[in-house]
Amino acid sequence: MEIFNHNSNIPFLGMRKYSIAIAIFLMLASIALIATKGLNYGLDFTGGVSMRVDYAQPVQVADVRAALTHGGLRDAVVQSLGGTREVTIRFQPKEDPGAVQANGKVNLDRVAADVMKMLQGVRPDAKLKGRDFVSAEVGAELKSDGTLAALFVILGIMAYLWIRFERRFAIAAVATEIHDVLVTLGIIALVQREFDMTVLASVLAVIGYSINDKVVVFDRIRELFRLARKAEPEEILNRSINNTLSRTIITSLFTSITMGALYFIGGAVVSGFAVTMLIGILVGTLSSIFVASPILLWLGVSKKDLMPVTRDNPELARRP
Repeated sequence: MEIFNHNSNIPFLGMRKYSIAIAIFLMLASIALIATKGLNYGLDFTGGVSMRVDYAQPVQVADVRAALTHGGLRDAVVQSLGGTREVTIRFQPKEDPGAVQANGKVNLDRVAADVMKMLQGVRPDAKLKGRDFVSAEVGAELKSDGTLAALFVILGIMAYLWIRFERRFAIAAVATEIHDVLVTLGIIALVQREFDMTVLASVLAVIGYSINDKVVVFDRIRELFRLARKAEPEEILNRSINNTLSRTIITSLFTSITMGALYFIGGAVVSGFAVTMLIGILVGTLSSIFVASPILLWLGVSKKDLMPVTRDNPELARRP
């Protein structure tokens, strides 16, 4: 199945000055948004109260959330615990006289009693099974661990591409991965969508998805460089993008359809993951077409960089 002719010749590399300029602008704008508006961190990172509630009869998560909203707890995160009778509720403590004590600690008994009053006013069969408080220090640790995870993923990708292809490919891939992550986070900061653990997992998934697109193009570049005798690097890179364009668009389209279904059917628990993936798919697809190959061309990739070292071309062994 092809959307575009395999042998089409759209001059993507001819637009490289504009595409790189736009990419740099988006990265700088994203950095500015993250620095000024910041990310809207959820309870996973800011800390808060966590409660487990059990029902004698099956209950819908939407009904629990509606009861809390009616009681004034509008930002609570409600999740099912694998069944239809037990849920977890996470939220920031209510700003009432008894919620926070003079020493700054949360009065869990008072908060839990307030929440159970809201729930039992609608469903008397609600029963508290446990409650806990997650401090902001734990959230700060999650932030640093998430940042380290993203860095290790990017460095691992760089090492893999350096071994599989050549250092110029590794540099181009890492540069575009940084672009994809920054722009995705910039859009999340712009719309102030809640950033929780599911969104962090989605950002890591975006990194993997984006690099998959680029490896497909890089494989085609290597193949064409080895098959072509006298073609110029710009021609090879442009032909590689055109050859893989249908595959890139189709993969992005069907993955987006899956994420769209997850957003509309999966509920509030996974909506953040789905939205972040949709943003990342769009950004990653565009960077695979308009950013990665121009960087390769700027780094000076050539046929010699991808030819295996043999007795017939021993000078490649001395190439830095």
